[in-house]
Amino acid sequence: MTASNAIDYTAVAERYIAAWNETDAVKRRELLEAAFTEDAAYTDPLADVASRDALDMVIGAVQGQFAGLVFTLGGPVDGHHDLVRFTWNLGPAGGEALVVGFDVAQIAADGRVCKVSGFLDKVPAGL
Repeated sequence: MTASNAIDYTAVAERYIAAWNETDAVKRRELLEAAFTEDAAYTDPLADVASRDALDMVIGAVQGQFAGLVFTLGGPVDGHHDLVRFTWNLGPAGGEALVVGFDVAQIAADGRVCKVSGFLDKVPAGL
């Protein structure tokens, strides 16, 4: 996919966030399969993995560490060509974000994410 008008960047980011929020392992796996390629690479300051299975484990670990918190989009989603960028928040539903990050994702020809570079902008002490 190279034409910017062929990609719904907001939908890509929303699928991404939905996968990170799903706590049911079976449902999360379905969301991951819809949102990420099998060999999707994910890198942030705390993780560096290269498969959908490994990303599933990272998400499970994050959910265990931040039980009860939810991810939300932190503002408008932006994209061009096969790249999408967005800010996300992690905090209590309807409350102030405890963690804020910024991700840039590459989108494969089939519309799924194949690579993520993540950055942490706000992190609680001790993380």
